[in-house]
Amino acid sequence: MNYIEVLILVLSFLVFLSLRVPIAYSIGLAALCTLVYSMPFLPSVTTLAQRMATSLDSFTLSAIPFFILAGQIMNRGGIAVRLINFAKAIVGPLPGGLAFVNIISCMLFGAISGSAVAAASAIGGFMNPMMEKDGYSKPFSAAVNITSATTGLIIPPSNVLIVYSLASGGVSIAALFIAGYVPGLLLGLALMIVAAVYSIIKKYPTDKLVSVQVFLRRFMAALPSLMLLVVVIGGIVAGIFTATEASAVAVIYTFVLGMLYKEISFRDMAPILLETVKTSAIVLLLIATSIAMSWVMSYENIPQEISAALLGISENPIVILILINLILLFVGIFMDMTPAVLIFTPIFLPIVTAMGMDPVHFGIIMIMNLCIGLCTPPVGSVLFVGCSVADLKIQKVIRPMLPLFLAMIAVLVMVTYFEDITLWLPRIFDLID
Repeated sequence: MNYIEVLILVLSFLVFLSLRVPIAYSIGLAALCTLVYSMPFLPSVTTLAQRMATSLDSFTLSAIPFFILAGQIMNRGGIAVRLINFAKAIVGPLPGGLAFVNIISCMLFGAISGSAVAAASAIGGFMNPMMEKDGYSKPFSAAVNITSATTGLIIPPSNVLIVYSLASGGVSIAALFIAGYVPGLLLGLALMIVAAVYSIIKKYPTDKLVSVQVFLRRFMAALPSLMLLVVVIGGIVAGIFTATEASAVAVIYTFVLGMLYKEISFRDMAPILLETVKTSAIVLLLIATSIAMSWVMSYENIPQEISAALLGISENPIVILILINLILLFVGIFMDMTPAVLIFTPIFLPIVTAMGMDPVHFGIIMIMNLCIGLCTPPVGSVLFVGCSVADLKIQKVIRPMLPLFLAMIAVLVMVTYFEDITLWLPRIFDLID
């Protein structure tokens, strides 16, 4: 294995990050440094620019700004409050009831908005004061909010699953969306078990059982929001529209819903659109530079050499999967999810497919690994948002978060080694063989 290109790529990337260069620029500059080693400077710059431009020339990618816009509308459209009230009616009377409400609300809002950061911000803003008022410790409330917010990246519709489809060379988005349901729900259940045990030990209070009338009223209030999942995923699976067209449908649906709730108006759309443009620009720049780096790695044969090195360690699929999971967990600590998916999918996907693993299964494994990284310093965006909303220092949240981390890792291991957890639903819908 030729280590020079790998060293240039890794060291230059780490140097730029240590100098606080934004991650998108760090990725692009590291790719340029590596390419300059193999060809003159001017052709290197031209080639990299071309790769960045052509990487965004994709119809599939247009779904991302639409889903981001839908998430922004939902964040202001009164959906979070209705989902919290509905979740409270379901699980409020159970041990650790408000922790359950936090988890279920994050799962529902994260799934509907497709954004872990939006879920942590919107649900955390309501639930943290509510839990603190009922006697829950502030760090525990924040820890529950942060970890459960990531479930929305696994339960569809999810922007990062669209990014994985692009990076993998066209794995079915519909199959990925359907495959995320069982692992996402399993992850939420594991977090609820930990929260219940913690709440019983700490003797946290529970809510009173609500009447049937109250339950039905809250359910009907939340039903229009929940129907978005049925409309988007049902439309994709039924073949009524593609994932990209579904994202536009989601925007129309959420806007009409926000108007009906009287939470937003046409006057509110200017700041919503501005925030959407900002977020979309950041995401698409990350995609452009990450795909350019992936091309540079392929040009230098780095993925093939890493594959050969991993297979040289062992040919046992269990050992290989352990190594890949450990690498992805480590990567997730230091790199944001979108570039990590785009850079490491071309490296690891050929290895696992050679072992007979379905690309859809591996996609869910990769996303679950990187979701854990979103909750860890120094680059964990959900961790920072959750702590900011709770007005806490990161050090205060880490200790109550540890058992929740263990639950996430336990589910990751189950999903990794029992493929039916992921592939059962896609097979039922004939989306995969």
